[in-house]
Parts: sequence; structure tokens; C-alpha cells
Amino acid sequence: MKNNLPTGAIADAVDVLKKECVIAYPTEAVFGVGCDPDSETAVYRLLELKQRPVDKGLILIAASYEQLKPYIDDSMLTEAQRNAIFACWPGPVTFVFPAKPTTPRWLTGRFDSLAVRVTNHPLVIALCETYGKPLVSTSANLSGLPPCRTAQEVCHQFGADFPVIDAPTGGRQNPSEIRDALTGELFRQG
Repeated sequence: MKNNLPTGAIADAVDVLKKECVIAYPTEAVFGVGCDPDSETAVYRLLELKQRPVDKGLILIAASYEQLKPYIDDSMLTEAQRNAIFACWPGPVTFVFPAKPTTPRWLTGRFDSLAVRVTNHPLVIALCETYGKPLVSTSANLSGLPPCRTAQEVCHQFGADFPVIDAPTGGRQNPSEIRDALTGELFRQG
């Protein structure tokens, strides 16, 4: 069976995720690699693939705010802070929230916070809705190489058998902006 997942093969991607494996998929600007955030095995496979230390923490991408609530401490936000966040979502802005004490360290790294985003990319929305939860999302590139912008670039960097959903990105040039959910401080320009 060929591992490249054709456009619309959400069910095939979900099957790969259920096997605690990593997939690649288009996001707003670049391809991301992702996995089940609740699977320590899957997250460590992703970290090994990316040659990324666990202490840096990861981003979760979701179809809705509700999907993120098991991981973030929503009670720390005021209504005004929540409204400022919701004014940017769904969209290409990642917010760093206080993490719940139960959120695994393989997601938060050395932090007591977690970076999360509610996407507006239709394919990622469908993927997260079908899977029933958010995905770990980090740029699809090997250490030292530029982020992949096409499925072909993913195959070039990760190999022809790497499971990738071949569909267009959202067309943005820059990766998502990253802001602090409590203060609004800008960590990375989008």
C-alpha cells in the first residue's frame, strides 16, 4: 500500500494517527507534521523525526476552541482576553495559554504553558473533526532545512513513503503569529 495520502483521504490519515504515527498535512502557510497529542509514543516519534528537543514544547492545532479545553487552563483568562483571542480565530494566530496541570510534559516541554491554534484551513478542520481532537503541529522540515510548502517537498525531505495529505496550503507566506494569551505580547511575527 502506498503511504502517500491523496487529497480528501482524511479517513486514511486518521488510521495512521491511530497507529501512533506521524503524518504531514497542509496548514495556513506551510506543511505541518503532526500526531496524536495524547500519545507519548507518537510525540516522541515526531520529536525524533524533527530532531527537536522535548523541552522546547509543541503547538496544538484544532478545529475548535472546545477541542483545546482539555489541554489549556481557560479559567485563567478574563472575558476581554478571551474576546481578543476569538477575534483572531479561526485563523493563523497561535496563542500561548496556561496549560492544565494534567497536560503532558511531552507537549509543554519546560513550560507551564501550551501554544495552541484554531485553524481556518478546511482540510485541517476536517482532519481534527474526524479524529475528534487537536493534533500536534510543527513545520514539516528536517533540522536545518526550510519548511515544506508542497507535498512533493515533504516527500523529498522525509522520503517517498512518508504519509502526506497532498493538498494546497492556505497560501500565506509566513508561519503563524505567536502571542501570549494573557498579555497579548507578540512572540513571533506572522
